Amino acid sequence: MSNSYVASVNDSSEYEVSPKAISQLDVISVNEDTYHVIQDKRSTTVTITSADLTHKIYNIRVGNNSYRVVLLDEVDQLIRKMGFSIGQSKLVNSLEAPMPGLILDVQVGAGEAVKEGDTLLILSAMKMENSILSPRDGVIRTVHVAKNDAIDKGQLLIEFEA
Repeated sequence: MSNSYVASVNDSSEYEVSPKAISQLDVISVNEDTYHVIQDKRSTTVTITSADLTHKIYNIRVGNNSYRVVLLDEVDQLIRKMGFSIGQSKLVNSLEAPMPGLILDVQVGAGEAVKEGDTLLILSAMKMENSILSPRDGVIRTVHVAKNDAIDKGQLLIEFEA
């Protein structure tokens, strides 16, 4: 993984943010939430007015302008390509494997109530453990995998009650 991000700004524009681009910024911390940034010989002040680290949502002020920035890492981008996104998550009735791998742990069972963001299962893929999170609040209808199952990309993992 290259650690590149996509920054969605005000739900209207998207920018790729690479480690190389970040390394070219001159950033000095003024205080806990305010930074002095120099890019291409231009200077500006950036203040983080709020941060939701779990969902990677930040409200920032650049000069006199305010922006809502959502950072999407490579896993978030993959999930988006699969058709999941904020606002559409309430429509999700089944969860498919985002990649092939091995189920290390199943943390839910049929009939169990879950909240959006709860860990449903742990998937080992590409030498990494990946927590598969619930895309919505709901009740688990069926769990189609068990611990130590080898799975394929796109395989049905969990179904939610409608």
